Amino acid sequence: MPTYVLGHHLKGEGARLELMSELLDPMHRRYIDALGVVRPGARTLEVGCGNGSISAWLAECVTPGGTAVAVDLDLSLMHVHIQNLELRQADILAGPIERGAFDLVTARAVLHHVTHPETAIANMIASLRAGGTLLLIEPDFLPVSIAEPQEVRAFWDGWLAWSRERGIDYHIGRTLAPRLASLGLTKINGTAETAIYNGGSLWADYWIETVTELRGDLISSGKVDQALIDRFLVCCSDSTWWTQTIAFTAVHGRTPGG
Repeated sequence: MPTYVLGHHLKGEGARLELMSELLDPMHRRYIDALGVVRPGARTLEVGCGNGSISAWLAECVTPGGTAVAVDLDLSLMHVHIQNLELRQADILAGPIERGAFDLVTARAVLHHVTHPETAIANMIASLRAGGTLLLIEPDFLPVSIAEPQEVRAFWDGWLAWSRERGIDYHIGRTLAPRLASLGLTKINGTAETAIYNGGSLWADYWIETVTELRGDLISSGKVDQALIDRFLVCCSDSTWWTQTIAFTAVHGRTPGG
């Protein structure tokens, strides 16, 4: 796995993860609810739990009698400690977390940072019980190809060039369904949704925090210059500027049997 460019040691990472939870948790919970597999007594696994907001919610959903397991390479920003929530520090590339043990395995915004996503997905599937469900949510940056004005589109072109150099695949969302099919999952389905937002919104705040955190690395890569970053940040503060960035792609499938 490449070094995570927004590691938990960074000064603003805790606040950035909190903002991401506020923006994405409602969608993630809605998709899980629609699957109908999380109920009292169930066992769930979240890979790449971050600050633990989804795992904490899952722990409440499986009570009484169930267990929610939260896994990350770095648990330093995981400050949630509640009944039926189990924390584990582990690398999904190293193997299944617990073979054949879970009714639901889910991961959000993890695989685009992974060098060998097929290995990570295979290990998640191996952690499922027969008839268990895998739910993956990953980005697809297709909407930035039509971003306006032109300087913002140029910023995103540079961002994507930088990310490729860093081993990050911001188009992995479109590959999820065929990946699950190739690994033998059934009843595969999915959707993608894109937030439309303006400057001064929570999504704009998220990008201001993220780009500010990464500014030095972006400039030193030579893919984005100071002027493009400044122009982008000005747009993010302009309430008359409207845009869309990520098609968050949620795909799920079931293991045979059960």
